[in-house]
Amino acid sequence: MPLEAGTQLGPYEIISAIGAGGMGEVYKARDTRLDRTVAIKVLPEHVASDPDLKQRFEREAKTISSLNHPHIYTLYDIGQEGGTDFLVMECLEGETLRCRRVAPVALMPHHRHTSISDPLISIVAVPVISRNISIVWHI
Repeated sequence: MPLEAGTQLGPYEIISAIGAGGMGEVYKARDTRLDRTVAIKVLPEHVASDPDLKQRFEREAKTISSLNHPHIYTLYDIGQEGGTDFLVMECLEGETLRCRRVAPVALMPHHRHTSISDPLISIVAVPVISRNISIVWHI
């Protein structure tokens, strides 16, 4: 169920929806403690209610929180409020890979080819399998 603007998840106040996918809905929110903009991913019911999926999700969250790369979002918090499980992460502005895919690879400058592989190289050193890699393209 989509969250409305003004909804509180702990100290986070929902501002607007950003997007949705198989792993949940993402919202722009305000951290009322630190007065900063964050992104919140709300887990879908099928993930939150399945103990194995939830354990895998929590394990991946711990691993992601240990990564530090300019093209990988920073995970700030993980929480639960009123039966809603969520992740709180850095809110990054930029193009999605879906938008970038429109441009033919051959027309992209060489440095962009290598910069998109950098975060993936950072991830391969970490023993985790993720179905959801979120990378923001900074131009």
